[in-house]
Amino acid sequence: MPNSQRRTFLAASASAGAGLTILPARVLANKPGGKLNIALIGAYGRGRQHYHDLKTQNVTAICDVRAECMAFAAKEFPDAKQYTDWRECLEQKDLNAVVICTPDHHHAFISIRAMNRGLHVYCEKPLGDSVEEARAVRAVYLKNRDKLATQHGTQRHANPNFDRIAEMIRGGAIGELKDVHTWGNRTHDRTAYLPDGGAPPESLDWDQWIGPASWHPYHPDYLDMRPGRGCLKWNMYDDFGSWQVGDMGSHVVDLAWNAIDADRPTKIKAFGDTPNDDVCPSNLTAVFTLPANHWRDQVRLAWYQGGPMPKSPNAAIDLRKIGHGVLFKGTKGILISDFNNRILLPTGKDTDMTYYTPPHSARPPIGGFMQQWFSACRGDLKTDCNFDYAGKMIETLMLGLAAHKASKELTYEAKTGRVTNDEKANEYLSKTYREGWALNG
Repeated sequence: MPNSQRRTFLAASASAGAGLTILPARVLANKPGGKLNIALIGAYGRGRQHYHDLKTQNVTAICDVRAECMAFAAKEFPDAKQYTDWRECLEQKDLNAVVICTPDHHHAFISIRAMNRGLHVYCEKPLGDSVEEARAVRAVYLKNRDKLATQHGTQRHANPNFDRIAEMIRGGAIGELKDVHTWGNRTHDRTAYLPDGGAPPESLDWDQWIGPASWHPYHPDYLDMRPGRGCLKWNMYDDFGSWQVGDMGSHVVDLAWNAIDADRPTKIKAFGDTPNDDVCPSNLTAVFTLPANHWRDQVRLAWYQGGPMPKSPNAAIDLRKIGHGVLFKGTKGILISDFNNRILLPTGKDTDMTYYTPPHSARPPIGGFMQQWFSACRGDLKTDCNFDYAGKMIETLMLGLAAHKASKELTYEAKTGRVTNDEKANEYLSKTYREGWALNG
């Protein structure tokens, strides 16, 4: 979808025909003002952060593998049917939509199965845990984009600063864009999967928690047994997540991606910790060469995590005090930003800024990020972070992990989804799943 169309704010909900009430339940939500029937999969943790918005709709199903989490959610949504297996949950007949807040290795599987069953989808980041997963989710969405609304859970995108940054970059505030640097500051010290920790507690369905991933025995340190404190316990393990590339990288790179109107990279190189089959690198620098588009030349996008940082353009600015940030470098200036604030530094002799005309009007705030998705489900299907936009971004980020495993610069053909200069590196674009689990189900 062209960026101008993607960023068009939501129109009013579509009018309802006189005969709408006789249509299937999954269409009823298109009635103006009608409430969606939603399944919440992953009922606590990140899911709990959505309770406020979800209570404006009908939560008719909740799914979780932990009895404590299910019990907590059931108090909030007492009329919802309860499931521990999300595959069974998606078969509930009255559903219109699904909100996915599970561990990362389930995201692509649930998103695809839900869309194949005609459900609108809100999926927490990252959309997929490999290049193959990101591409598969995007492909299914593109086949259904004329009837389904999707939103990727990069909720910081609703911050007005995202649009202000895009307006400045597109408007030429830093001249011609050349390089983009993004970073995050989280680290981990894990080196291998955990040993067998004995039988899981009776309140936890460990088989369902593992789901499609390769089997690993239960260990209590994979989970914080206090409900809702989980992702930093498991998402550094390769079968369960993608560490900060897919975690905060999804948020930070979104701030850049929204501004630069990018497609998948043609070249990728990455370096940092020694590649490890069990865990994702803590220390990582990944550099992507992004193709030119109609308004800019080819640019480089870099992601840094776990210590590496771009060089500050000014001694007075300590970039390390910006825990998660973006630096845009242009021919006439530098723009530094976090999720809420920005700093513009004109450079060179021509610093009078006469080359830049700020916009006379600005896009209004989008309002609630999930509320935008609710409206899209009932109306024109447009959201800021649909699975086309997000799919390309996550495919790019996962290519950074593939290049790190390959330990060499890769050339990539986005049309086919193949590495063209190293056949073995194509093995790093996908993951191995347990028998009986199909990605496109």
